[in-house]
Amino acid sequence: MNTQPRIYVAGHHGLVGSAIVRVLRAQGHTNIVTRSHAELELTDQAQVRAFFRDERIDQVYLAAAKVGGIHANNTYPAEFIYDNMMVQANVVHEAWQSGVKKLLFLGSSCIYPRLAQQPIKEEYLMSGMLEPTNEPYAMAKIAGIKLCESYNRQYGTDYRSVMPTNLYGPGDNYHPENSHVIPALMRRFHEAKLSGAPEVVIWGSGKPMREFLYVDDMAEASVHVMNLDHDTYAANTDPMHSHINVGTGEDVTIAELARLVGETVGYRGRIAFDTSKPDGTPRKLLDVSKLKSLGWQAHTPLPEGLRRAYAAFVDLMADQEKRAAA
Repeated sequence: MNTQPRIYVAGHHGLVGSAIVRVLRAQGHTNIVTRSHAELELTDQAQVRAFFRDERIDQVYLAAAKVGGIHANNTYPAEFIYDNMMVQANVVHEAWQSGVKKLLFLGSSCIYPRLAQQPIKEEYLMSGMLEPTNEPYAMAKIAGIKLCESYNRQYGTDYRSVMPTNLYGPGDNYHPENSHVIPALMRRFHEAKLSGAPEVVIWGSGKPMREFLYVDDMAEASVHVMNLDHDTYAANTDPMHSHINVGTGEDVTIAELARLVGETVGYRGRIAFDTSKPDGTPRKLLDVSKLKSLGWQAHTPLPEGLRRAYAAFVDLMADQEKRAAA
């Protein structure tokens, strides 16, 4: 009989979920439960209820989410708030209904005010106005944190939340319009290199500063936080501010990032900036002192993470070409 906890990773095909599965397997876990979107529609409460009733889950990593960059958030605001709130509500509620005691909710650093003091501490949540370009997504993620806290307070569950900074790595979405900044830049520079384009134009001024975390580091941090004993987690959080930031504690300008991605890809043309496009939040650097005090810190430098991410991207493109030719 397998005595390991039965762990459900929601969103295992996504950037974060796939990394969590890799880390769990590397740590020896074999009792991992996954479902594709086609197999389980998480916005459908009846399907989620039947899944938890039948699978007898012990732990949940809630990494399923509708995500995207500035363009996607601006284009599909209703989908970003509705889909994320429905997924969170269904998974958390049905996990509780079926007796799941431990759950980890994965949020986003966009939950913090647009002009929050830097670096951003956990207690700055809801202390100011959100960034307008991703407000619907941020509101959904804030609701997810409060959902977990409310179930803890009323039902005595142990539902935790981690707030990662900007993530990148294997399993990312490289859509030219709907992806986040690193995969979008990687694809743009890669295509410019192949076509011999003399210039790559980047949205915005290049001045905003961002923090980036390699996704396998994020997954390790998630498992670390999930495995903290209850008293340690409770002693380092507050029932009404129970989330923990996950990041590197270092940031770069978008212009510096573009240069690094261009160098990683091997693009040798010019980099220009379209200042008519939105910049988003001026700076977003997380204070990660709480997580460090709990025994974990990031260990993959940005240049090394970009090399790994680009290698994964090249492999993905080659695989797509093979399938298209078949």
